[in-house]
Amino acid sequence: MIKRTLYFGNPAYLHLENSQLLVKLPEVENNDTLTDRFKKESVASIPIEDIGVIVIDHQQITITSGLIAALTDNNVAIVSCNASHLPQGLMLPMYAHHTFTEKMRFQIDSSLPLIKNLWQQTVMAKIRNQRILLASTGINADKMKYWENSVGSGDPDNYEGRAAAYYWENLFQHIQNFTRRRFGDPPNNLLNYGYAILRAVVARSLVASGMLLALGIHHRNKYNPYCLADDIMEPYRPYVDKIVIEILKENPDTEELTKEIKIRLLQLPVIDIIIDEKSSPLMVGMQRTTASLASCFEGETRKILYPIMIIEK
Repeated sequence: MIKRTLYFGNPAYLHLENSQLLVKLPEVENNDTLTDRFKKESVASIPIEDIGVIVIDHQQITITSGLIAALTDNNVAIVSCNASHLPQGLMLPMYAHHTFTEKMRFQIDSSLPLIKNLWQQTVMAKIRNQRILLASTGINADKMKYWENSVGSGDPDNYEGRAAAYYWENLFQHIQNFTRRRFGDPPNNLLNYGYAILRAVVARSLVASGMLLALGIHHRNKYNPYCLADDIMEPYRPYVDKIVIEILKENPDTEELTKEIKIRLLQLPVIDIIIDEKSSPLMVGMQRTTASLASCFEGETRKILYPIMIIEK
């Protein structure tokens, strides 16, 4: 079943009742002043089991402890935004698999050759999808093809970095001197928002597959509790880039991260992707990717199932 992504961008009271997420809106006095009292009737009711990701994007949203417990019990990723309306926090269950300890041990005990091979596959899949997207914009991507086929175990020659440099130099040609930086000029803000949603989807799926998020196959930052999520999301990043390209194509002067743009980016979990010639929503496909990764750690296979980007003409 496709899980829903819910976005809350206005004052609201969110609580649990009969295994449902109930939404109540504040009463309004004098047509413009929000009070601390909320209407008795709920304006929306959503079954907890239907939810995959929740985005909390307003400083006057109240969410009860009981609802948080129910959401985490159902492996819902809760994304909280800061005062600038950018994703800042991510809440996930501590574990969501019945054999978590066993799967954790497989992950911890995985050999260095396996880890290097998994990163090689990840980099190749990332460059492949970057190449496909870049070629769809009319850019010569022959270099990307060469780098994709040259990646060695562990990517010792950093073909990921070479490909990324060429990719970002050419992806947004109409934007003069564009540089991909976390706090850079637009459309970096759009990319950041999309990547934050993608990271939540990946982290949620990894937890469901019984893995430790902090133990990555390449990322090793001691301050980052989501190293494995940041590894596995790499081949999926071009799907965010594609949405941003489409937004800018419709409105080349877009700079602000408007509510309408956020809604477009929040559609990421339900876009169709192709894995092993089978189509599915991204959130469903992500579960196939993380389950295959768990199987690699357990020695059942040595291949991670990553998507191949398909560009409709």
